Amino acid sequence: MFDYETKNLRNVCLIGHGNAGKTSLCEALLYKSGASDRLGKVLDGNTVSDYDPEEIKRKISINTTLAPLEWKNVKINIIDTPGYFDFIGEQLEGVEASDNALIMVSGKSGVSAGTERSWDFAQKNKLPVMFFVNKIDDHKADYQKTLNELKEHFGKSVAPCLFPIKDGDDFIGFIDIISMQAKMFKKDGSISFEEIPDDMKDIARENRDMLMEAVAEVSEEFMEKFFEGEEFTDEEITYALKVGVKEGNFVPVLCGSVLKGIGVEILLDYMRKYFASPCEHDAPIGEDPKTGEPVEIEIDKDKPLCAKVFKTIVDPYIGKMSFIKVISGTLTLDSTVLNANKGENEKISKLFVLRGKKQIDVPKLYAGDIGATTKLAVTDTSDTLCSPKMPVVLEKIEFPEPVLSLAVLPKAKGDEEKISSGLNKLLEEDPTFKVIQNKETHQTIVAGTGEQHLNIITTKLQTKFGVGVDLVEPKIAYRETIKKKVKVEGKHKKQSGGHGQYGHVWIEFEPCDSETLVFEEKIFGGSVPKNFFPAVEKGLRDSVVHGVLAGYPVVNLKATLVDGSYHSVDSSEMAFKTAANLAYKEGLKQANPVLLEPVGKLKVVAKDEYTGDIVGDINKRRGKVMGMNPVSKGITEVEAEVPMGEMAKYAIDLRALTNGRGKFSFKFDHYEEAPFNICEKVVAESKESQK
Repeated sequence: MFDYETKNLRNVCLIGHGNAGKTSLCEALLYKSGASDRLGKVLDGNTVSDYDPEEIKRKISINTTLAPLEWKNVKINIIDTPGYFDFIGEQLEGVEASDNALIMVSGKSGVSAGTERSWDFAQKNKLPVMFFVNKIDDHKADYQKTLNELKEHFGKSVAPCLFPIKDGDDFIGFIDIISMQAKMFKKDGSISFEEIPDDMKDIARENRDMLMEAVAEVSEEFMEKFFEGEEFTDEEITYALKVGVKEGNFVPVLCGSVLKGIGVEILLDYMRKYFASPCEHDAPIGEDPKTGEPVEIEIDKDKPLCAKVFKTIVDPYIGKMSFIKVISGTLTLDSTVLNANKGENEKISKLFVLRGKKQIDVPKLYAGDIGATTKLAVTDTSDTLCSPKMPVVLEKIEFPEPVLSLAVLPKAKGDEEKISSGLNKLLEEDPTFKVIQNKETHQTIVAGTGEQHLNIITTKLQTKFGVGVDLVEPKIAYRETIKKKVKVEGKHKKQSGGHGQYGHVWIEFEPCDSETLVFEEKIFGGSVPKNFFPAVEKGLRDSVVHGVLAGYPVVNLKATLVDGSYHSVDSSEMAFKTAANLAYKEGLKQANPVLLEPVGKLKVVAKDEYTGDIVGDINKRRGKVMGMNPVSKGITEVEAEVPMGEMAKYAIDLRALTNGRGKFSFKFDHYEEAPFNICEKVVAESKESQK
């Protein structure tokens, strides 16, 4: 088993909205093909692909998993991906390893945000697509409505190949449009082939005609045959539909009930017949790591090795596991390969294919196949492994920037080092996750794609590395400044036997445009000797780190040393530093100090129907809408400036506002004076924390 050449491979990514039934379909495909001897259920927590304890507990997919099977002399690598938006990184990794996309759609809820995003992923990666409309046996399912939505969203290339036959709410069979037969379910579980019911003949003929038009468009010879009214042979139909699927001119829609096993066998046949093998795709283009010149990679088992690591798992016990797709050549056990990104060799000491968590050892993987290895020393996700004789680097997977940032608080004192170590290991397996050490607020910030994503990170810290943390909203890096000019005195005089301490300054404080302190001296007559000027400046620079309102750094401040006095014996640099600090504290209190809050530039892209709600929400966050720009038909970008203190969980709120269809970017831009109520709140919190 699993010793398949490239032409007999199909790499199929299951993608779609959460709860459409992808994992259940994966289970049904494995069972129907004989790759699994039992039909697991998500609710029972015993499916092949959802084996992680968190997946079993939450009843959702969190990780992308592999599930190879054999069907009529073809190996189909099923790649089951999560549907929920928080796990977009896992979805992108699954799509990267695929040559075809099977998009799951619920017959009850129809086209959703996850369906649209799955289509976008497939189009961006130029993957042939099929739709499978699931849950068609449910009394709330509406196949025709779902079909109309698919056509409306994704174009006229969407074509149904199956139509359900119902008796009331009961799903009793379906029409196969290609063979023009009714396949009826019998009580013993078998299928009988019958005439299409009279009330469905018109819809069957109409869709059959559409299919034949798609067949005719493949070549001039076929077009001529079509216009002459000749029937296409089965071989011609199969060939033409395969070409149409590959080129995106024909997107088959199948239907069934995964939980009842209806339509699963037909789906396996369609994947085998109409989906592309790896060698039927365009040759990928890599880059010579030394010259930067483009390199065309032939998808052939006998060519030099080129493979890509598309996913990494870090386990405290088995170490690092790297998921690999072989693009060209043959990857063999005990071989030495070059990591072209790092310029270092790696030894393939273990090679296996994965079916869920089960490892099946193999001696080699041919071009187009997918497997895994362990304990690669320097290799990370997106790295290219290749023959040392022909170095080549493939394009890296493009992961989105994190949209939600929260601060990590240890549940137990002294766990900081363990937390840091655990987070760094988790970074290796999750490129959509970032860790930031905020030196100003002294907080560890974790950033990810959503609340569920970050909750999973904290759970992994607990289960894999034995350390508990809480997530809280991060502190905001406020600033302070002044609004008027003042002149104040700072005098430090202390006598304690022997040499005393004496420093005396008059300093003018005023607003300016510079973010950092501007220091000048205008001393006449030597009232303060020049050798003490640096000490005064140092005292002020040390002071502006903490403002007089809430202890935040002070910006836009100019200080001018205008007068003072000294003692020939007791004056020292330390005394003048202290005097400058006293002047600073008194001066800023008198100079109408204000709190400045950070403001960021927000860009939100969504359908026009959501624009009103988005603008209303921005106004609630004290934001200012700066403009609205049309992006494409029915899509608008809203630009705004919003205080960063109002944006902590914007990713969650925007998802709710737009049903998951909105995207945004948000970056710091400038500081603005905070309103009185915000200033009052921040000052009160500062005083409370100092108690």
